[in-house]
Amino acid sequence: MKVDVKIGSIRPEGSIRAYASINLNNCFAIRSVKIVDSSKGLFVAMPSYKAGNDYRDICFPITKEFREQLNKAVIDAYHQVLVQSQGPNSQKTMDTPSPDLAPEQPFGLRMG
Repeated sequence: MKVDVKIGSIRPEGSIRAYASINLNNCFAIRSVKIVDSSKGLFVAMPSYKAGNDYRDICFPITKEFREQLNKAVIDAYHQVLVQSQGPNSQKTMDTPSPDLAPEQPFGLRMG
């Protein structure tokens, strides 16, 4: 499966290091994917909503193989943007979010 990743709103401090937007096979887009830094390293957090005291992913990979492919694509894209942002010709602002990558409004369902 073709996985395209765009990284935006890189944050050098805090546990959320960046937000990503993912496009799968030019058919399905996922926004507000978080790249989180924890004591075990970076991990990818899918968009989620609060249900009681828990958070539940809105969408997620079903198979272990695709989860690994997706996580690798997101983390690799994040590292690539970090390297590019530190280059001598870089004009990218680290904390400026891209409008299409900024977190969406809280998840909710509308009927009618």
